[in-house]
Amino acid sequence: MTLANMSSLTAEISALRPFHSVGRIAGINRGTLSVSGLSQSASFGDQVRILWQPDQEMNGEVLQLSEDTIVVLPEQSAEGIAIGDRVILNGPTRIAPDDSWIGRVIDPSGNPLDGQPLLRGGTSRELRSAPPNATKRSPLGKRLETGIATFNTLLPVVRGQRIGLFAGSGVGKSTLLAKFANGIQADVVVIALIGERGREVREFVDHTLGQDGMARSVVVAATSDQSPLLRRRCAWSAMAVAEHFRDQGAHVLLLADSVTRFAEAHREIALASGEAASLRGYPPSTSHMIMSLCERAGTGTSETGDITAVLSVLVAGSDMEEPIADILRGVLDGHVVLDRTIAERGRYPAIDLLKSVSRSLPNAASENENAIITKTRQLLGAYERAEMMIQAGLYNAGSDPTIDAAIEVWPALDAFLSEDETDNSQASFERLSGILENVQVPDTAS
Repeated sequence: MTLANMSSLTAEISALRPFHSVGRIAGINRGTLSVSGLSQSASFGDQVRILWQPDQEMNGEVLQLSEDTIVVLPEQSAEGIAIGDRVILNGPTRIAPDDSWIGRVIDPSGNPLDGQPLLRGGTSRELRSAPPNATKRSPLGKRLETGIATFNTLLPVVRGQRIGLFAGSGVGKSTLLAKFANGIQADVVVIALIGERGREVREFVDHTLGQDGMARSVVVAATSDQSPLLRRRCAWSAMAVAEHFRDQGAHVLLLADSVTRFAEAHREIALASGEAASLRGYPPSTSHMIMSLCERAGTGTSETGDITAVLSVLVAGSDMEEPIADILRGVLDGHVVLDRTIAERGRYPAIDLLKSVSRSLPNAASENENAIITKTRQLLGAYERAEMMIQAGLYNAGSDPTIDAAIEVWPALDAFLSEDETDNSQASFERLSGILENVQVPDTAS
């Protein structure tokens, strides 16, 4: 037996408990269960196992505590459960990541979803741990190669950065995340598929991500039909796995799809626990829940690695002011907007550059590179402002030198925004510089 296997076996034995506290179902409410006999031993957020009939069981989570009873939210429908059925207290939810998890697909509780045995790591971790000490965190690191020309130049991603990917459904968000998983420089990739359709999990792993992507990835998945407890836990478990590798000094790329479904799952749980809805149906605790998750990612300390995070956000009707999008824009180090109109004309990734920002700039680029980025934005901005007149044939050439220059280079710039990069950032900047080489932007446009 190898040392790693012995360590995992020791961890499995250590996780065994010689006894459990047992309670009984005392009441069945709308979606929640009242349990007696556990008030003196249970804690808020503890996991329980509900047993009914000879061979039926399900898990649940403690939402409320009182002197006589606790309130439990089950992970499945309460149909079939009766007064007096047993409830076993399992204790706090923890996860024990292991290096052997790379290349595997797991559920939010750390169980394998790919049909193969999964070793428990030697150290269990809390799902909701604290972020690194703010006064000891490292500054943002160097620019990362991404394999995509736009992100190598105009929207750079640096080590330890946290960016949001804002998009409606069906605009190419999952494909772009898969490109990040395969292209961004990182030691380990951790992917959280939160509330995804069951069919898409297999498709994402086998085809979108592919064998090369899975070779350095851990996928944590909770499908859309599962309990909000599991969907919310999916994000926390993925972050805990990322922290496991970060604490070993690795650079971890964390991809979460999507934070919106994480927030929706939290809303269901919070409302079931009695918290009042406020902003567009979301309870007040939603903001802190999202911010505390995001703060765990980012740069580490001098003794650890970093977590570079890309967090996707579903924006219905491209509403960038809806609560989840608004919260995330304020806490992240940049945001990328995917536009349905751009996708409908066949340009992928459908990035709306003028609405997208990387807060790693200007430090992530040299003086000359920043000048190229500024010039590109000026030209694209000029074209967007005049696009309706241009398309309608109402613009007269020569009326505005900046618009004339924008019309000249727009096809090449639009094509550049969809290009992959097989070389490096320098090559991307050289191509972009070549597009702009003979184009003059009047000083008045600066």
